[in-house]
Amino acid sequence: MAIIEVDGLCKSYGGRPVVDGVDFTVEAGEIFGILGPNGAGKTTTVECIEGLRAPDAGAVRVAGLDPAADRDRLTRILGAQLQESQLQPKITVREALELYAAFYPRPADWRGLAERLGITAQLKTRFGALSGGQQQRLFIALALIGNPEIVVLDELTTGLDPRARRDTWRLIEEVRAGGVTVVLVTHFMEEAQRLCDRVAVIDRGRVVALDAPARLVGRAAASTVISFAPSGRLDETELASLPDVASVRREGDRLVISGTDETVNAVLTLLARQGVTARELRVTDTTLDEAFLDLTGKEA
Repeated sequence: MAIIEVDGLCKSYGGRPVVDGVDFTVEAGEIFGILGPNGAGKTTTVECIEGLRAPDAGAVRVAGLDPAADRDRLTRILGAQLQESQLQPKITVREALELYAAFYPRPADWRGLAERLGITAQLKTRFGALSGGQQQRLFIALALIGNPEIVVLDELTTGLDPRARRDTWRLIEEVRAGGVTVVLVTHFMEEAQRLCDRVAVIDRGRVVALDAPARLVGRAAASTVISFAPSGRLDETELASLPDVASVRREGDRLVISGTDETVNAVLTLLARQGVTARELRVTDTTLDEAFLDLTGKEA
């Protein structure tokens, strides 16, 4: 059953379309991911869902509510962690949590949220003295403090170190297990692949793909990725002409070649023929990164 319905959503700034006919539904209880390059229209789309922006055309319904006309009712059931947020610099973490908890008739236990997000030690710290990662954790807590039915998380783990990121992923999985619907805007492909039931890929203001992460990966042009740092010069044109090669690109001093199992054998044969060693050789299955690149032509 759809809890969010987006139908023909359009939004322009200065005559330039940023969201251009976006359609999707989000099912109750799922984690729904929104991916796309910078400037693709992801944040504008979720801001229309949150009632922070009014669409120029199209319709949005959230639990049967119009985000613009029913905003007061929507704020009772929807929590949001925005891409960019600020609080008054002198407010402490404890004061912010207590203040936001006071906005709701049945708030979550803010002490428990603070503990799960690793900010208990900062309860007496002023917002302006928090690190970027600590601020991000606080905003996640504030998004969840109203016990929402739906939560929108825009760049959930930006600024978090790898350990904090994985702890936050576990928290979001627990939140979903409690029946909350999660809309997740992210640039981290690993995050989307781990958390999301379905993903909408938005590019140039339009949905170019919508499916489960595993099925998006299955639709990628290549099934195998080989990467290495060559010990000597290699002609990328020659690499691109090898059997089943879908793409060849450089990442620093490494070459990354997408293809099939047959491509691996062909690349190694070419290296041996030219007397080049493949340093730090890695052969992996295609990831959501590669599928994203196929769909948008851009790096995640």
